[in-house]
Amino acid sequence: MSEEKVNNQEAEAKSQEEGTVNEQGSQETVETEAPKEPTFEDKYNELNDKYLRIHAEFDNYRKRTNKEKLDIIGSANANLLKDLLPVMDDFERAIANNVNVDDAQSIKEGVSLIFNKFKMTLENKGLKPMEVEGEVFDAEIHEAIANIPAPKKKLKGKIVEAVEKGYYLNDKVIRYAKVVVGQ
Repeated sequence: MSEEKVNNQEAEAKSQEEGTVNEQGSQETVETEAPKEPTFEDKYNELNDKYLRIHAEFDNYRKRTNKEKLDIIGSANANLLKDLLPVMDDFERAIANNVNVDDAQSIKEGVSLIFNKFKMTLENKGLKPMEVEGEVFDAEIHEAIANIPAPKKKLKGKIVEAVEKGYYLNDKVIRYAKVVVGQ
């Protein structure tokens, strides 16, 4: 009987390794799978999926930032135009009032006042004119349209005349000064 007992214990141990015994006494096999090692194809598909998702996220980010940039520019333009509307109103009033005026001095004063208001509005927005006459020519901020013999020796290589003013917007050149340079 001891032999039989040992055999029963071995069979029981074997059945536990292979499966379990249900309540009715029949044995069920339980599949115990070891974690399957991902294949190269699985890894490739996973990495490709990650790449496609990141690419799509970046594309969405780029589109969103471009749209936001356009919105910011649009609102900045709207703010500038809103500040310039009073100047336009002043011009319209001046034109309407100057129809029957014979005094040129009052017209000059009116235009001068409107110009100063316009200039102050632009300066408040960060616009600043370049002071170029007598300065050394700098190709970074000046555009030479002509070279003439220098009227004085100290004006050689310097700007003799500004044909068209240049402007800075918050210390960034937005229009280069067109100048005549002495040789």
